[in-house]
Amino acid sequence: MASSTDVHVRICAQEIIKYDLEIKALIQDIMNCPGPQSALLELNSQVKEKFNKLRLRIQDLEQMAKEQDRESDRMAIQAETESQRRQMLSNQTAWRKANLACKLAIDNTEKDELLRGGENQSTRQRKATKENLVETSSNITESLMSVSRMMAEQVKQSEDTIGTLATSSRTVQETNEEFKSMTGTIHLGRKLILKYNRRELTDKLLIFLALALFLATVLYILKKRLFPFI
Repeated sequence: MASSTDVHVRICAQEIIKYDLEIKALIQDIMNCPGPQSALLELNSQVKEKFNKLRLRIQDLEQMAKEQDRESDRMAIQAETESQRRQMLSNQTAWRKANLACKLAIDNTEKDELLRGGENQSTRQRKATKENLVETSSNITESLMSVSRMMAEQVKQSEDTIGTLATSSRTVQETNEEFKSMTGTIHLGRKLILKYNRRELTDKLLIFLALALFLATVLYILKKRLFPFI
């Protein structure tokens, strides 16, 4: 059975993954945002909020690593923390790129509408901008899918590590129980040895007294027969 610390670590890791996926989805929305600027600002506000929550959870995971008793647990959680921090930095880079691409597309759209005017020209420009955005979004999506697969593999490795540590913990506990049982047996054996030693001493004393009595009896009989007048 996993300890409460393991449960807290797992919950924290799951929340980090959730925020990471939500950030990736918002970045994708920014890439696909046709405007206006107010819509882009709203998306960026949501991304900032998710990043703040993600940063706090990563700090919590780092603190949990410092509180681990076993060095193996501490190293595993620290490795997971560093991996999540690198992923957060990667998301921040993707976020900046998505903003630049979206702002550029919106600016180009607005400039073209001002310069060319006309309903048909504006429609064609919006279509071209959307096609560019779709192409760029497709490239970003492939990159995000690759990152998501890597994250899934890392999560699986972490789960395998936790399972191995739990098995090792159970083995150590079973070994401790065996040692306790052996200690009880040794203690009982020691008591029996002391008892037998005391009994051996008593037996020797009784033999000595019996031998003394026997010798006294023999001497008495010899005295009566050889020296009856004494």
